Amino acid sequence: MRVKMILPALTEAKSPFFRPIKYSLFPPLGLATLAAYCDPGDEIDIQDEHVEKLKLDDDPELVVIQTYITSAYRAYELADHYRRRGAHVALGGLHVTSLPEEAAEHADTIFLGPGEDTWPRFLEDYHRGRPGKRYQSTQRTLLGIPPVRRDLIKRHLYLVPNAIVVSRGCPHRCDFCYKEAFFTGGKGFYTQAVDAALAEIERLPGRHLYFLDDHLFGNARFAAALFEGMRGMGRLWQAAATVPTVLRPGLLEKAVDCGLRSLFVGFETLSDGNLRGQHKFQNLNQDYGAAVRRLHDLGVMVNGSFVFGMDGDDEGVFRRTVGWAVEQGIETATFHILTPYPGTALYQRMVGQGRLLHQNWDLYDTRHTVFRPARMSPEELEEGYWRAYRNFYRWGSIFQGAWTKPTWSGRARHLAYAAGWKKFEPFWDWVIRARRVGRMLPLLEKILSAQGRHRDGESRTLSTLGRMSPADKMTGINNRIKEVDQGRVINL
Repeated sequence: MRVKMILPALTEAKSPFFRPIKYSLFPPLGLATLAAYCDPGDEIDIQDEHVEKLKLDDDPELVVIQTYITSAYRAYELADHYRRRGAHVALGGLHVTSLPEEAAEHADTIFLGPGEDTWPRFLEDYHRGRPGKRYQSTQRTLLGIPPVRRDLIKRHLYLVPNAIVVSRGCPHRCDFCYKEAFFTGGKGFYTQAVDAALAEIERLPGRHLYFLDDHLFGNARFAAALFEGMRGMGRLWQAAATVPTVLRPGLLEKAVDCGLRSLFVGFETLSDGNLRGQHKFQNLNQDYGAAVRRLHDLGVMVNGSFVFGMDGDDEGVFRRTVGWAVEQGIETATFHILTPYPGTALYQRMVGQGRLLHQNWDLYDTRHTVFRPARMSPEELEEGYWRAYRNFYRWGSIFQGAWTKPTWSGRARHLAYAAGWKKFEPFWDWVIRARRVGRMLPLLEKILSAQGRHRDGESRTLSTLGRMSPADKMTGINNRIKEVDQGRVINL
């Protein structure tokens, strides 16, 4: 069987601050996982339109398209094209789950929710000649999931080819979270078995890893076991976590010991009222400054996430947020305009209040205002968002943030990371177009390897655990910690 799997590119025109490097970081891991379920003799081609030009004159029998809200129109265009060419077209992903009736107009089959249980069932039906029109996920644990088909990934096109997922979902339920609707109808957070996660890590070449999990620290027992198993592997890795897990004693130290060097942290807002309004209760009464200091003391760089436009925000929110982030010495910041994604509690609230401005999905990208804010105009919110980026990444702010570090080496790392991420747009654009992004990975590893604090006993750990086989390490872990929630989902 000839199978084509596509990750469509965003359809909105590039703005001056649109960062192509963001979309050249990670390969389409979900599609590569789905490919593992296909028959060994199938001809499978995975194409990512962010990093390559699609070939549209081919004749696959089955076309699978992963659909996000800002790529929905492009996904539908591709789906219609291949249906006209006689292919069976399947659509899945966050947007399809949120708006199934819209997606069904462009597909022979749609998938709602994760695909770990529905995709294998569809393949059986397809081979019998009776594929269904709609598959709804209900089972969220699955043992024995096949290894990701990483041989189908074009590694040289990505800065971070070693992307990995060992858990899915999140134990928290924030009103604005797009992925909340995706897990409706079943378990919303679960993990792989520890030994399976370690085996997947062992298969990855090189040193650098990036955990794409929404909340790697969400199950403390699983995370502790994973970090213990990773000690001695010599890895350098990045991930995402919440403020409470950063402040929790012990777990962060285990992560640093096995190679954590940079963490994405969802601060979102400095206002308790905003947190309550969006039901982000896990951040209430948490000391954000203490979380940043704790990470920096352990040698971990911080990528802070902030959202503008919540009902408590006025025109001063941009200045207050940027000022706080710079004063804390946060290395990089990611700003967003509050976006009411279909299927979320926020979306329902906005619809009920008549505050949505339009439903042009191309602009639901957290860079455009698509609703009426409570305390400023849509134009003021959008302009303030761009101003926040400019002010945080101006040279004065970068130097000010760097000088919060106590050592010259720490200041140099801050300058290299913050400036490299935002101050060299033409360079990154050239690297991407020249298909040389993968050659930048050694530079990223060098910055990360210099970041971690050398801890007592680390050399002994590396020399001892480094000689252990993966099986020995897994056995030791499983003897100490009971089996945690198992399985893994696939974001089709």
